[in-house]
Amino acid sequence: MMSNPYRALGVDKQADKATIRKAYKKLARKFHPDVNKDAGAEDRFKDINAAYDVLGDDKKRKLFDEFGEASTRPGFDANQARSFRGRGSGMPFNAGGGGVEDLLGSLFGAGFGGQQRQRRGQDQQTLISIPFMTIVLGGEQEVTLRQPNGELETVRIPIPAGANHGGKVRLRGRGLPPRGGGPCGDLIVELNVDNHPHLRRSGNDLELDVPITVLEAIQGASITVPTPLGDVKVTVPPWVKSGARLRLKNRGVQKKSAPGHLYLILRPMVPQSDTDEVLAAAQVLENAYESPIREGFKL
Repeated sequence: MMSNPYRALGVDKQADKATIRKAYKKLARKFHPDVNKDAGAEDRFKDINAAYDVLGDDKKRKLFDEFGEASTRPGFDANQARSFRGRGSGMPFNAGGGGVEDLLGSLFGAGFGGQQRQRRGQDQQTLISIPFMTIVLGGEQEVTLRQPNGELETVRIPIPAGANHGGKVRLRGRGLPPRGGGPCGDLIVELNVDNHPHLRRSGNDLELDVPITVLEAIQGASITVPTPLGDVKVTVPPWVKSGARLRLKNRGVQKKSAPGHLYLILRPMVPQSDTDEVLAAAQVLENAYESPIREGFKL
């Protein structure tokens, strides 16, 4: 029998989705079998995933709030349950023992007209961290799962280009098997995208700060810059200002339907040397300003 999902995640019944998701992430990291080898950690991890499978889904959460643990059983039919309850049983659906639980047997795993409905296993939820470049180019990420028999299985998760932080990938039939046989549930993988030290994402577009020298900013230059699809040469126009943007078409997130662009943000860098020669050159530049550069600079 499934434990109370609110208790499993340590949240109250009024918790919003952000609170529930935060609690799940914290506990999933703490009790993941690859991280926590303590006795009981594996069972706790399964409870956490099962709880988030219910509370992370608005429909499932609503049914649990109405019917309790009974709503999590394979084949549960809410309309039939309401119909039965409307006939005057007066008993809660999560009552223990016999009584209403026995009478509700027809609602779980059985169809109407004498046809048996095949049970389906429970979905598994897991959280994985993926490199930023994987969601730019697409690829695969390995995740290790512990099966009900205790064995570890490595599963390759396909990550489409353009996937979002917090997005989910569903693998059909890679969840838990039902008791007594039948089709397995699904594996639902939530994506935690790592930050990149240089690239920033805006939709399917990317931004990259590109350092240039003061001389390159003044007289222009041909420079080589890295992109997700390889190095390219670009032309820096003369007298370019800090923050100027150059667009490289279709070199952003490689989403099949509409690849994004890569925007180069030019950043002139001041030399860090304090030699007399550098200071003298800086004075020459200082004298080249025709007017105070902060003239009229007000809020």
